[in-house]
Amino acid sequence: MTFEQMLEQVRYEGAYATRAQAEQAVRAVLAAFGRQLTGEERVELAARLPHEAAVIFTSQIPATEPPTGWGFVKDLASRTGGSPATTRWDAGTVLRIVARLAGEELLTRILTQLPSGYGLLFGRAELTQAA
Repeated sequence: MTFEQMLEQVRYEGAYATRAQAEQAVRAVLAAFGRQLTGEERVELAARLPHEAAVIFTSQIPATEPPTGWGFVKDLASRTGGSPATTRWDAGTVLRIVARLAGEELLTRILTQLPSGYGLLFGRAELTQAA
């Protein structure tokens, strides 16, 4: 997939009015997610992304302690000036495309590395055990 094809998929699936809006979401979400992921999973995911997307993703220094999925959305909203609801939409739209590019096995490893709440952003159900 090329970066242009990725933008078109995000535009279509996110129902963005313009390509520029889709690109803005892709750039913000990939940069924010680049701050969350470390190790082999980071390297493998970058290799599966279109080149321009990989550059955006890997240009960020990972945090020492990634926030929960909801914390990720709130942080991204504060950085972009968006509402939590629209930011959640942006993150989910972009990360569902990223999930397809990553593949099931890599996505499972990525989600294992991250705190709770990211599964839903990638379009996966997140089950918890009853207390």
